[in-house]
Amino acid sequence: MFTLSAVIREKEEKPNILRNKGLLPAVLYGPKTKNFSLQLNEKEFEKLFRKTGESSLISLEVKGAKEKFLVLVHDFQKDPLKGNFIHVDFYQPALDKETEAAVPLEFIGEAPAVKELNGTLVKNISEVEIKALPQNLPHEIKVDISCLKTFDDSVLIKDLIIAKEVKIIKEPNEIVALVTPPEKVEEELEKPIEEKVEEVEKVEEKEKKEEKEEEETNLKNPKSQ
Repeated sequence: MFTLSAVIREKEEKPNILRNKGLLPAVLYGPKTKNFSLQLNEKEFEKLFRKTGESSLISLEVKGAKEKFLVLVHDFQKDPLKGNFIHVDFYQPALDKETEAAVPLEFIGEAPAVKELNGTLVKNISEVEIKALPQNLPHEIKVDISCLKTFDDSVLIKDLIIAKEVKIIKEPNEIVALVTPPEKVEEELEKPIEEKVEEVEKVEEKEKKEEKEEEETNLKNPKSQ
């Protein structure tokens, strides 16, 4: 179980002042808990979040509270320029009810179609929404790509190995990963040019045809002077 410490935030302290001190404003809420405004060490949270993500339970120890809270990171905000965390929401779920969470995929192994056939690995999905009891939520789901031996092979959602207590909320036949064949660079470079030339020629032919039709119409129906 991952653990994290926090203290109850004083309302008069503004978030910007806390951030300047290296503290992260946060809130805690849930169906069976009182709402708390919290503050915690930003660096400690950042380090922990790399391990937990949004799908691992955290034992949140709030100074002054009589109990520890088993929580999930429900939401967070980052500074758009610096990229550091500026706010986080902790949610205490009911442990007897299923909850939904986004779980990242970890691609393992080596695809023979890449190594031996010079193909390109295409990852169509990087994370999946799952449903399970909070204590059964996996931190990640591993995807073995060693089965991709030819360009016709693919890994589907239904191929992912998960515990029976976990449900993936996606179409079973949706493609997770595949390998595409190599393409000739020369062909790719020439293709757009050829297409543009054909388009120009078509436009010129159309203009010439319209001009010719207009001339014939004027000859047959001369305008009165």
